[in-house]
Amino acid sequence: MRDGSEPAHGQESGPGYARGSVAYRCLTIAMLFAGFSTFSMLYSVQPLLPLFAAEYGLSAEAASLAVSVGTGALALGILIAGVASDRLGRRPLMVFAMMSAGACTFVAAIAPGWPSLLALRLLTGLALAGVPAVAMAYVAEEVRGHDVGSAMGLYIAGSALGGMGGRLIASLVASVGGWRWAVGAVGVLGLVMAEAFRRLAPPSRGFIPRLARQGGTLELLRDRALPLLYMEAFVLMGVFVTVYNYAGFRLMGPPYLLSQAAVGAVFLLYIVGSASSAWFGALAGRIGRRRIFLVTVLILIAGVGITSARPLALFILGIGVVTAGFFGAHSIASSWVGRRALHNRGQAAALYLFAYYLGSSVLGSAGGVAWTKAGWQGVTWFCLALGAVALAGAVALARVAPLSIPDPQPKAPVEA
Repeated sequence: MRDGSEPAHGQESGPGYARGSVAYRCLTIAMLFAGFSTFSMLYSVQPLLPLFAAEYGLSAEAASLAVSVGTGALALGILIAGVASDRLGRRPLMVFAMMSAGACTFVAAIAPGWPSLLALRLLTGLALAGVPAVAMAYVAEEVRGHDVGSAMGLYIAGSALGGMGGRLIASLVASVGGWRWAVGAVGVLGLVMAEAFRRLAPPSRGFIPRLARQGGTLELLRDRALPLLYMEAFVLMGVFVTVYNYAGFRLMGPPYLLSQAAVGAVFLLYIVGSASSAWFGALAGRIGRRRIFLVTVLILIAGVGITSARPLALFILGIGVVTAGFFGAHSIASSWVGRRALHNRGQAAALYLFAYYLGSSVLGSAGGVAWTKAGWQGVTWFCLALGAVALAGAVALARVAPLSIPDPQPKAPVEA
């Protein structure tokens, strides 16, 4: 077997695992598993919200707490996990996080009531914090500069597949055996993914244990681009989660009256997100992330507008367009943070993902109020307002001057 940093034929050597090497392939496959595991466990309860509402007599926004409690806990846990990873290491923390989350999800299947289910969702979110808080820093440290975007795109692709697979499995199992069997099945799958990651992820070679630099957070927030990227994470994730949180309520009600399994099939649209994250990530590396990011935000806004149409085919199309725009934007923004933060990468990634999952928790539940008061039209206007904020941020990002980062691979500065 070749050493992990050995380049493939025709590539120049340099620090970090090279694209085409054995270790690079193992790392990207492991990151696919990490992304799959995180999103499958975190969002598998999303298509089950109407079942929770029916069984426990809850409103739509109250049922959405099954999602929001987990994402809110994850957002807070990320702030701790990101700093801890700068001292303890990326890979060990990710393995522990995935194993713990799988166990919590499995136990949630036998929760005796709504409060205990929410408590276990909270613990799942806290456990999962160790994966997204570390993933960007792990990839940025272990992969050569020009290959970071592609590697990160594959992690986001795994997230898209996990979001689709977890929701689809939960819907199909719930249609046959109820929500408890559905949650238990996702927990077992999470444990399997955790073991696969442990076996495949190569050891860290670029990681150096360090204390967080004093004033590091203020330094990151003084950067012209990073605060805008954090804001984008908050509002774009708010749009995405709101659309998927309440699409099930619309589809299972009149005039569509779809079954639980049919609603679950809507999450097959995550295939679009998986493809768009990798494609837009690679395209941004060739054309420039500023221009491509603006395009992805416009795509997301267009998708929200399409969902306001009454025909079922157009509603589904709109969700697909939203999915493509969101995952493309997230792929670019997440790799952008990893390249832009010259110091305290773990902290920079933690702040990005704190905003990302806080948007899921806060705006995802706020969208339920829009649904209760005005139905899907209320959801549409709520998401379009968030999209306008995201568009203004994308325009501002396009005007931020790039940093010049020396990179040994192309022997020229790499823009960040």
